[in-house]
Amino acid sequence: MSAPRVVAVAPASPAEQAGVLVGDEFTSINGVTPRDILEYRWLVDEGDVQIDVRRDGIEIQLDIEKVPGEAFGAEVHSSVFDQVVTCDNHCEFCFIYQLPPDLRSSLYLKDDDYRLSFLYGNFTTLTRFTEADLERVLDEGLSPLNVSIHATDRAARVDLLRNRRGGMSLRWLRALLDHGVQVHGQVVVCPGVNDGEMLDDTLAGVLDEFPELASVCVVPLGVSRHNREARMRPHSTNEAQAVVAAVHDWQDVFLRVLGRRLVHAADEYYLLADVPFPPPATYEGFGMHEDGVGMARTFEQEFTGASSDLTPAQPGFFSWVDGAPADGYRAPRTDGVAVQLRPRPTAPVGVLTGAYGATVLAPLIADLGRDDVRIVAVENQFFGGNIGVAGLMVGADLARVLAGEPEGHRYLLPDVCLSRGQFLDGTSPFDLPRPVEIIPTDGAALRSALTTAVA
Repeated sequence: MSAPRVVAVAPASPAEQAGVLVGDEFTSINGVTPRDILEYRWLVDEGDVQIDVRRDGIEIQLDIEKVPGEAFGAEVHSSVFDQVVTCDNHCEFCFIYQLPPDLRSSLYLKDDDYRLSFLYGNFTTLTRFTEADLERVLDEGLSPLNVSIHATDRAARVDLLRNRRGGMSLRWLRALLDHGVQVHGQVVVCPGVNDGEMLDDTLAGVLDEFPELASVCVVPLGVSRHNREARMRPHSTNEAQAVVAAVHDWQDVFLRVLGRRLVHAADEYYLLADVPFPPPATYEGFGMHEDGVGMARTFEQEFTGASSDLTPAQPGFFSWVDGAPADGYRAPRTDGVAVQLRPRPTAPVGVLTGAYGATVLAPLIADLGRDDVRIVAVENQFFGGNIGVAGLMVGADLARVLAGEPEGHRYLLPDVCLSRGQFLDGTSPFDLPRPVEIIPTDGAALRSALTTAVA
């Protein structure tokens, strides 16, 4: 187990006043060696804190007097100090298995850790969850959590997870709900595998066994060109339409029985099915916005100014991996890459986005009635397959597309495809052949950037 290592010290904080330095390792806090950032936060939240520090190989002790609950002011290097609980499932649809080779090693880490579910919104299957984990979740109030369901039929879930514990592990979901833990569920639908009758059976199982779930998100299978699983393939339009219809039917059932819709289809399904997105009220507060549910409607309302108080933008795939646990445990998007030499504000504008984003943005941009703003759709050749979300755009694809675009134009890039200033392929915006302006991935930010273009 590694010790938390200090990466930043806030000015005038108790940590700075006590002499904490960047690079210090906290070997124990009040006699306890913290296992993760959760335990670390609990320990330094106390009034009097005694820390054993390893500094340049020398052991020293620091005594800190502070007000209980006062921010300590020392940011540490990681969220987990013992070991991330890795996933021992072998799901055919797992996107980790579909990654290209030679990416950052951290991207290949396949976790099934409830702590990362709480901190970053990762989904856990609960197949490695234990009684001790349940006790800690309850003692420390680690709620909400996100649970991958995929199927409520035990045999079907064993098959989907390719893990004999997959059928029984949903007992932990029942235990979490019994103790009042808020849980969001997810069903990844693989065409020909757990759609159709099995999807109906799964949602019936949710109603029968887990009606206390806060929400259930139904998302389509993502298939990259590196997929090697014979059963895994993209949805057809008809299959996507069938899933959307099933979700709408079950929303009516849940609304009648529970008083809320509970289940929602991800935006991708509406794009794949070529059917309109539901009205904003249907999303019941956009509770699963970060899982791609209602993002298009949220963006539309922000862009048009219909609402300025909606759920913030999705943090992006793999956002937790290299991010330090500060700022609400979210990695910053840009990390200093936002300032570049830019063309004049009145230059023509190209809005960079993925294939799905282009479909969502097209009517919004058209309604502006401006011939100086265009959408630049970026085909995802890096991942290939049916991958078309903006969050998975990489530098190589952006560079290929931008090389064919005019110089001197303004190119707006949503920050959702960045984590600490890097794309998933390890490149940065500075590697692109045209300067780009990085903007937050929300409608209000895009509207503001386009307003600047005519200022």
